Amino acid sequence: MPDHRRHRGPHPQDHHLFSPDQIPTLQNALADFSLLLTRRYATPSAIKLVGDRYSLTERQRTAVTRASCSDAALSNRKKSELPLSAIANQPLLIDGYNILTTLETALSGGPILSCRDGCFRDMAGIHGTYRRVEETIPALHLLADFLNTTQSGPITILLDAPVSNSGRLKALIHDANQNWKIDLVPDPDPLLSASPDIIITADSVILDACARWTNLARALISARIPDAWIADLSPTPITDAAQPPAAPQ
Repeated sequence: MPDHRRHRGPHPQDHHLFSPDQIPTLQNALADFSLLLTRRYATPSAIKLVGDRYSLTERQRTAVTRASCSDAALSNRKKSELPLSAIANQPLLIDGYNILTTLETALSGGPILSCRDGCFRDMAGIHGTYRRVEETIPALHLLADFLNTTQSGPITILLDAPVSNSGRLKALIHDANQNWKIDLVPDPDPLLSASPDIIITADSVILDACARWTNLARALISARIPDAWIADLSPTPITDAAQPPAAPQ
């Protein structure tokens, strides 16, 4: 079925699934799931256990999964995170689709997850095809203006070449800022993970591997999209009494 979406906005049920009365349950679920990850439970079995316990829908389970991380991952990400002020006069390598869909979602009123590691993440999926929406151009101009205030650069944006319409998006990004380098690559993840440059992404796999990153999406949305819908899933501290038994060997 053709994709006729004009916005990167909320799912029809999101206003219920991430309503204020649902947030405490989701925070508790995130705390339990993160603890299971810390105890090295496999993700599928851990999210089933937690999701069943709290009677979460599939979309809520996806949100909890995206917003969670183990204690080791949290510690590692905080050690490699740089403050926004540190990117002045520094080369940046940007995960293009990751930052763009988050900004599009924030501008269109979709839920932005405030996660355990402090990152802002969206719930939009590319699934092999990128479709331009009404928020695409405003998001690109917002990114260009914000990066200009940080005085960072040179700036390189990586796009997944296998994703349909990446070539068209490259042209749109170039129109937003002709000084940026935009590369279409088969898989940005290993390049982002291994680069010595400061990385702009909220992708958990990349954050766990890269040497340096900064939390640009959170800083930009907080400063420039004050009416964005932020679903704060950050959990309350976990006590030892709440710990489950160790994962089976």
